Amino acid sequence: MLASCFATSAIAEEIAGTEEKTLQPVVVTASRVEQLQKDAIPSTTVITSKMIENNKLSDVPSLLRSEAGIEFSRTGGQGNAVSVFMRGTESRHVLVLLDGIPIQDAVSTGTVDFLSQVQLDQIDRIEVVRGNVSAIYGSGAMGGVIQIFTKQGSGKPSGNVFAEYGTHNTVKFGAGVSGQHDDTRFALSVTRYKTNGFSSMNPDKNSLVNPDDDGDRNVSLNASVSQRLNKDHEIGARFYMYNARFDFDSGSGPEDNAFGKSKQKTASIFSKNRWTKDWLSTVTLSYTDMDRPTQVVNTVPGMWGSNDYKSRYQNQATRIQWENQISLSENWTLTAGVDGTNERGKVGDGYSTHSYDGDKYSAFAGLIGKMGNHNLQANVRYDHVDDAGADTTGYLGYGYDLTSNWKLLASASTSFLAPNLYQRYVPIYGNKDLKSEHSTNYEGGIQYANNKDLLRLTVFQWHTRDLISTDANWNYINIGKAKSTGVELNAATNLVGLDVRANLTWQDPKNRETDKQLLKRAKFFGSLNISKTMGAWYFGGDIQYNGSRDDYKSVVDTYNLNSYWLVNLNARYNINKNVSLYARIENLLNKDYETTYGYEQPGRGAYVGVNFKM
Repeated sequence: MLASCFATSAIAEEIAGTEEKTLQPVVVTASRVEQLQKDAIPSTTVITSKMIENNKLSDVPSLLRSEAGIEFSRTGGQGNAVSVFMRGTESRHVLVLLDGIPIQDAVSTGTVDFLSQVQLDQIDRIEVVRGNVSAIYGSGAMGGVIQIFTKQGSGKPSGNVFAEYGTHNTVKFGAGVSGQHDDTRFALSVTRYKTNGFSSMNPDKNSLVNPDDDGDRNVSLNASVSQRLNKDHEIGARFYMYNARFDFDSGSGPEDNAFGKSKQKTASIFSKNRWTKDWLSTVTLSYTDMDRPTQVVNTVPGMWGSNDYKSRYQNQATRIQWENQISLSENWTLTAGVDGTNERGKVGDGYSTHSYDGDKYSAFAGLIGKMGNHNLQANVRYDHVDDAGADTTGYLGYGYDLTSNWKLLASASTSFLAPNLYQRYVPIYGNKDLKSEHSTNYEGGIQYANNKDLLRLTVFQWHTRDLISTDANWNYINIGKAKSTGVELNAATNLVGLDVRANLTWQDPKNRETDKQLLKRAKFFGSLNISKTMGAWYFGGDIQYNGSRDDYKSVVDTYNLNSYWLVNLNARYNINKNVSLYARIENLLNKDYETTYGYEQPGRGAYVGVNFKM
């Protein structure tokens, strides 16, 4: 993956030229090899830099909710934890990558703080791969992969400054510079975000909720530099960090004050070397540090044993990755590599702190190519996790070109997810005898592609066994089996001068032991996005639908979360080539909805901004 990422960065201009000629995005996440989106066998979509710029949405979850197969639940507004579900799998089955580096938390069990806090203006593009690709990326990619590519330097040095204001006294502003000078590429951007927010929990459903506003403050920085030593060798470094402070509702007293911090730093250095014309090798050393302290004060006496409750979750990961791409011929590419990771975690409650550490390593190989009308992708991977076992997983995908535009697709794959350090070793609730989760996945589909037109219909089925969950006393256990069958439709085209993107997902994720629908996952959801550029103006809007689903109301009771529709509008006006104004309205119809029982979601919001390019 890293070799693909850095190859992409190093030949950004060539890729841009390719996209301009073909009008089709280039992706790397589906196979670790650069290929046109239409050639990817796994179902893959791209949220391009142009889409991000035009939509100007508030955060990554707001952007992802328009993608096929993706649902999420959130405990309040911005800054609060997000759980992402893909094709009905568990949230811990979705792997998030930042420029090829896994963002995994050894002391978290399904929420990704990173997605809540990463700022969209520092992102170049996002690639989404749906379905099991554990044989490519290892434990954690059972449901799919979301890879975020940050902005990198290329072209003539330039800068930009922007500012935005909106509902809930939301303020965002930032600045950045990027470019290339001779053989040196560089990029630096800083963003400051603040919102007063709204009450995270609904006091009508819990009398112990403080109805005050719960805000979020965030400062983030993205930096990269690389030096091309000659045409075959390049070294570089990347750094991404955010420092956020957020408020939340604990439901522990109408006068309580609950707040927390979320900090993350991800730093990496790399050496990319083309040892021969057919062999590209990339070695990357990275370090990720996550820190999430929270505190609740002024609670109802006896709620937590005192009137003050603290917690702190810390995680550090040191990782080395070596990836190789070997061109076997014009149409066939071999990938191979090894990964090694040391994870360290700490969990504290204000009275005591418990530390955990462990190592994991993997070796992988893949083959991708084409022979006549036949397209093949094969991957195999071995993963070993300290004290949690080892497993070998595989992926076999096949495509047959019916014509130059129509293609049949099929794949079969296996996967596993090892229990993390927290699930194994946390006092009282941990279980060192937990088994890894295992899954099999089957897909079949048909695709039509012609320039900017892309239509893909996919039928999928997965079966998972040894699911990790908790019993009535919150102890971690393996509970049984789950399965889902689904149909997914993705479409992107231009109709009567309008750019149209649409998707529909029908799925039936169930617990095979109880035959009940898995919590927080709807059977049906989809979205429609329509946009138009007219001279200096851009207009866009989308409609999103999410079906009903159940969630826990208490330890033993469930509650049906109603289905909902959302309508969003956005517009941009380019005053000249350097100055633009933009505006958006989120939740135009001011729908009241929930993604987690008892937690509020944003009502209607209006935002305006200005961007200067230099």
